[in-house]
Amino acid sequence: MDLTEGTTQEKIKRSKKTMMWFAMISMTMVFAGLTSAWVVSQGREDWKIDLNFPNAFTISLAVILLSSFTFYGAKKAIDVDKRPFATALLVLTLVLGILFVVLQFMGFSELMEQGFYFTGPTSNIVTTFMFIIVVTHMAHVAGGLIVLFVVIYNHFKQKYKPGQTLGLELGAMYWHFVDFLWVYLFLFLYFFR
Repeated sequence: MDLTEGTTQEKIKRSKKTMMWFAMISMTMVFAGLTSAWVVSQGREDWKIDLNFPNAFTISLAVILLSSFTFYGAKKAIDVDKRPFATALLVLTLVLGILFVVLQFMGFSELMEQGFYFTGPTSNIVTTFMFIIVVTHMAHVAGGLIVLFVVIYNHFKQKYKPGQTLGLELGAMYWHFVDFLWVYLFLFLYFFR
Protein backbone atom coordinates (compact mmCIF):
# COMPACT_ATOMS: atom_id res chain seq x y z
CA MET A 1 0.00 0.00 0.00
CA ASP A 2 1.20 3.46 -0.86
CA LEU A 3 1.67 5.51 2.33
CA THR A 4 0.00 8.47 0.67
CA GLU A 5 -3.22 6.53 0.05
CA GLY A 6 -6.22 6.56 2.34
CA THR A 7 -8.23 9.06 4.29
CA THR A 8 -6.64 11.79 6.35
CA GLN A 9 -7.50 9.83 9.50
CA GLU A 10 -5.76 6.71 8.16
CA LYS A 11 -2.67 8.75 7.24
CA ILE A 12 -2.55 10.29 10.71
CA LYS A 13 -2.86 6.85 12.30
CA ARG A 14 -0.02 5.45 10.16
CA SER A 15 2.23 8.43 10.84
CA LYS A 16 1.71 8.26 14.61
CA LYS A 17 2.44 4.54 14.67
CA THR A 18 5.55 5.13 12.56
CA MET A 19 6.74 7.78 15.03
CA MET A 20 6.18 5.31 17.87
CA TRP A 21 8.28 2.72 16.03
CA PHE A 22 11.10 5.25 15.61
CA ALA A 23 10.94 6.07 19.33
CA MET A 24 11.08 2.40 20.27
CA ILE A 25 14.02 1.80 17.93
CA SER A 26 15.85 4.73 19.52
CA MET A 27 15.22 3.33 22.99
CA THR A 28 16.44 -0.07 21.83
CA MET A 29 19.71 1.53 20.76
CA VAL A 30 20.20 2.99 24.25
CA PHE A 31 19.87 -0.43 25.85
CA ALA A 32 21.96 -2.09 23.15
CA GLY A 33 24.73 0.36 24.05
CA LEU A 34 24.39 -0.30 27.78
CA THR A 35 24.38 -4.07 27.43
CA SER A 36 27.29 -3.91 24.97
CA ALA A 37 29.26 -1.89 27.50
CA TRP A 38 28.44 -4.57 30.09
CA VAL A 39 29.80 -7.33 27.82
CA VAL A 40 32.97 -5.39 27.02
CA SER A 41 33.54 -4.58 30.70
CA GLN A 42 33.34 -8.21 31.79
CA GLY A 43 37.03 -8.54 30.91
CA ARG A 44 37.97 -6.23 33.79
CA GLU A 45 39.82 -7.76 36.72
CA ASP A 46 37.38 -6.25 39.21
CA TRP A 47 34.33 -7.64 37.41
CA LYS A 48 33.96 -10.95 39.24
CA ILE A 49 31.61 -10.85 42.19
CA ASP A 50 29.42 -13.46 43.83
CA LEU A 51 25.93 -12.06 44.19
CA ASN A 52 22.56 -13.70 44.43
CA PHE A 53 20.23 -12.35 41.77
CA PRO A 54 17.38 -10.52 43.54
CA ASN A 55 14.16 -12.52 43.89
CA ALA A 56 12.22 -9.28 43.52
CA PHE A 57 13.59 -8.88 39.98
CA THR A 58 12.28 -12.36 39.14
CA ILE A 59 8.85 -11.59 40.57
CA SER A 60 8.82 -8.28 38.69
CA LEU A 61 9.27 -10.23 35.45
CA ALA A 62 6.01 -12.11 36.07
CA VAL A 63 4.25 -8.89 37.09
CA ILE A 64 5.22 -6.96 33.99
CA LEU A 65 4.32 -9.86 31.69
CA LEU A 66 0.90 -10.07 33.34
CA SER A 67 0.46 -6.32 32.81
CA SER A 68 0.94 -6.80 29.07
CA PHE A 69 -1.87 -9.35 29.04
CA THR A 70 -4.19 -7.05 30.99
CA PHE A 71 -3.46 -4.13 28.62
CA TYR A 72 -4.09 -6.39 25.63
CA GLY A 73 -7.34 -7.57 27.21
CA ALA A 74 -8.45 -3.98 27.77
CA LYS A 75 -8.00 -3.23 24.06
CA LYS A 76 -10.00 -6.34 23.14
CA ALA A 77 -12.74 -5.39 25.62
CA ILE A 78 -13.06 -1.93 24.05
CA ASP A 79 -13.20 -3.52 20.60
CA VAL A 80 -16.31 -5.44 21.66
CA ASP A 81 -17.73 -2.48 23.64
CA LYS A 82 -17.31 -3.96 27.14
CA ARG A 83 -16.34 -0.71 28.82
CA PRO A 84 -16.59 -1.81 32.49
CA PHE A 85 -14.33 -4.80 31.83
CA ALA A 86 -11.90 -2.58 29.91
CA THR A 87 -11.86 -0.15 32.84
CA ALA A 88 -11.02 -2.92 35.29
CA LEU A 89 -8.22 -4.22 33.06
CA LEU A 90 -6.72 -0.76 32.51
CA VAL A 91 -6.71 -0.04 36.25
CA LEU A 92 -5.21 -3.49 36.90
CA THR A 93 -2.49 -2.73 34.34
CA LEU A 94 -1.69 0.50 36.18
CA VAL A 95 -1.56 -1.29 39.55
CA LEU A 96 0.73 -3.97 38.10
CA GLY A 97 2.97 -1.23 36.63
CA ILE A 98 3.28 0.44 40.01
CA LEU A 99 3.94 -2.95 41.65
CA PHE A 100 6.71 -3.52 39.10
CA VAL A 101 8.46 -0.31 40.20
CA VAL A 102 8.08 -1.26 43.88
CA LEU A 103 9.62 -4.66 43.13
CA GLN A 104 12.55 -3.01 41.37
CA PHE A 105 13.32 -1.00 44.51
CA MET A 106 12.95 -4.17 46.57
CA GLY A 107 15.50 -5.80 44.25
CA PHE A 108 17.93 -2.94 44.92
CA SER A 109 17.37 -3.47 48.66
CA GLU A 110 18.16 -7.18 48.27
CA LEU A 111 21.44 -6.31 46.57
CA MET A 112 22.36 -3.83 49.31
CA GLU A 113 21.53 -6.42 52.00
CA GLN A 114 24.16 -8.64 50.33
CA GLY A 115 26.64 -5.77 50.69
CA PHE A 116 26.55 -4.61 47.06
CA TYR A 117 26.12 -0.87 46.67
CA PHE A 118 25.86 1.22 43.53
CA THR A 119 28.06 4.15 44.47
CA GLY A 120 30.63 5.00 47.07
CA PRO A 121 33.66 3.19 48.44
CA THR A 122 31.83 -0.15 48.81
CA SER A 123 30.44 -0.14 45.27
CA ASN A 124 31.72 -2.22 42.41
CA ILE A 125 31.49 -2.08 38.64
CA VAL A 126 28.91 -4.87 38.31
CA THR A 127 26.34 -3.34 40.65
CA THR A 128 26.95 0.12 39.23
CA PHE A 129 26.23 -1.20 35.73
CA MET A 130 23.18 -3.08 37.00
CA PHE A 131 21.89 0.06 38.69
CA ILE A 132 22.33 2.17 35.55
CA ILE A 133 20.58 -0.39 33.34
CA VAL A 134 17.66 -0.99 35.71
CA VAL A 135 17.15 2.69 36.56
CA THR A 136 17.22 3.62 32.87
CA HIS A 137 14.54 1.00 32.27
CA MET A 138 12.53 2.28 35.24
CA ALA A 139 12.61 5.77 33.71
CA HIS A 140 10.96 4.29 30.63
CA VAL A 141 8.44 2.46 32.83
CA ALA A 142 7.67 5.79 34.53
CA GLY A 143 6.89 7.16 31.07
CA GLY A 144 4.67 4.12 30.53
CA LEU A 145 2.82 4.82 33.78
CA ILE A 146 2.16 8.37 32.61
CA VAL A 147 0.87 6.93 29.33
CA LEU A 148 -1.41 4.60 31.31
CA PHE A 149 -2.81 7.52 33.30
CA VAL A 150 -3.56 9.34 30.03
CA VAL A 151 -5.14 6.23 28.49
CA ILE A 152 -7.31 5.69 31.60
CA TYR A 153 -8.31 9.37 31.63
CA ASN A 154 -9.26 9.23 27.93
CA HIS A 155 -11.11 5.97 28.55
CA PHE A 156 -13.21 7.66 31.24
CA LYS A 157 -13.85 10.53 28.82
CA GLN A 158 -15.12 7.81 26.43
CA LYS A 159 -12.67 8.70 23.67
CA TYR A 160 -12.12 5.03 22.82
CA LYS A 161 -14.81 3.15 20.97
CA PRO A 162 -14.74 0.09 18.73
CA GLY A 163 -12.70 1.15 15.70
CA GLN A 164 -11.48 4.35 17.42
CA THR A 165 -8.63 3.28 19.65
CA LEU A 166 -5.54 5.00 18.28
CA GLY A 167 -4.41 6.49 21.60
CA LEU A 168 -4.95 3.18 23.34
CA GLU A 169 -3.05 1.34 20.58
CA LEU A 170 -0.09 3.72 20.84
CA GLY A 171 -0.07 3.38 24.62
CA ALA A 172 -0.20 -0.40 24.31
CA MET A 173 2.66 -0.41 21.78
CA TYR A 174 4.83 1.51 24.21
CA TRP A 175 3.81 -0.59 27.23
CA HIS A 176 4.43 -3.89 25.44
CA PHE A 177 7.80 -2.57 24.28
CA VAL A 178 8.82 -1.66 27.85
CA ASP A 179 7.66 -5.11 28.99
CA PHE A 180 9.63 -6.88 26.25
CA LEU A 181 12.63 -4.73 27.15
CA TRP A 182 12.52 -5.93 30.78
CA VAL A 183 12.34 -9.57 29.62
CA TYR A 184 15.49 -8.95 27.57
CA LEU A 185 17.26 -7.07 30.38
CA PHE A 186 16.26 -9.64 33.00
CA LEU A 187 17.61 -12.53 30.93
CA PHE A 188 20.73 -10.55 30.07
CA LEU A 189 21.48 -9.58 33.69
CA TYR A 190 20.67 -13.05 34.97
CA PHE A 191 22.80 -15.01 32.52
CA PHE A 192 25.67 -12.58 31.77
CA ARG A 193 26.96 -11.91 35.27
